[in-house]
Formats: sequence, C-alpha cells, structure tokens
Amino acid sequence: MFSGIVEKTAEVLNIETKQTNKIFTISNPYGNEIYIDQSISHNGVCLTVIEFDEQSYKVEAILETLNVSNLDMLGQGDIVNLERCVQMHTRLDGHMVQGHVDAMATITNISNKDGSWEVSIRIPDEHRALVIQKGSIAINGISLTIMSIMDNIVTVAIIPYTYEHTNVNEWKVNAKLNIEFDVIGKYVLNYMRRSQDVLK
Repeated sequence: MFSGIVEKTAEVLNIETKQTNKIFTISNPYGNEIYIDQSISHNGVCLTVIEFDEQSYKVEAILETLNVSNLDMLGQGDIVNLERCVQMHTRLDGHMVQGHVDAMATITNISNKDGSWEVSIRIPDEHRALVIQKGSIAINGISLTIMSIMDNIVTVAIIPYTYEHTNVNEWKVNAKLNIEFDVIGKYVLNYMRRSQDVLK
C-alpha cells in the first residue's frame, strides 16, 4: 500500500519489449536501499523490482498494466513519480493508495494561479460516482484533493512543493494521467450496487 506522497522522481533510461510485456530501466534515486521484489509505485502503478544496481533498477509491466495505465506511453528520458510502499509505523500523510490504476484521464486545462496551479482532467463517465468534492484521488501516484467537479471534469489544486518535486511540471493539456479512485469509495459503491440487486 502507498500513501500518494511522492518520494522521488526518476528518469526512464531504457525500455525493452518482452513478448507483450515491457521492462523499464529506471534511474535509481534510492541507492542501496532498494532490493529485489520491492514494490515501488511508478506514476501510481505498483511494480516489482526485478534487478538493480546503484545506478538503476528494472521493473516489468504486463499487458494488463500497459492497457490501463500511461506506462505504455512512456519513452526514454521521461520522468516518473516514485513512492515506496508505506511501513506500518509511519504516518499516512496522503490517503490509502493501492497502486492499482483504475483508468486514465485526459488533462483538459492547466491554470497558473500565481502561487498554485489548477489542473482539470476528464475522467471516464463510468467512474463519475467515485469522485466527490473535497474527496481524495490519486493522479499519477500523487494524493490530491478534489477541488471541484463539473459533469466528468475533475479539478485539483497543486501546491508549489508538489509542482516542483513531482512530474506535475511536465504535464501538458491532452496528456494522459493514471487515476486511482479512493478504495473506500469503491467498496461502498460496490456494496450499494450489490444491495440494490438483491432487493430487486
């Protein structure tokens, strides 16, 4: 599990294709703290370290992961957000994030507010019930608070620290971002739908 508080950013150094999978070589900002079988969130996608040295490490994304996330769009030199899984004795500064991307969203607008930024994204219609004003959402692995909702357009505010220390500063209009909706909301919605089916 993750918290949506990005620890580091890193560069994609190389991408290999292996059958329907892709193996990403990522620059290693963690040095000797990294280990084989470690779970690390990459733009909000939980991937397992399969090889590493002090300069870089490798993770492998399967077809399902590539289909539902923006990892398949990554190129050499791109910057990804990184977060290692939370430890039970640490504070949960963001919200509960599983690293399981639900969908991709498209940036529709980025507005510089002279001290902050407002980013609007279009989420798929089928996920509209999973967002609420002032609720949490993970975007490219970043825990953010929903500022406003209009139809299926969700707007979040970005503080300077987040802008400077994540790949938010690389975002452009029409770019695709990984979205993970709040897991509690997903369970509640599923329960309500199943309860309604039982009552029919």
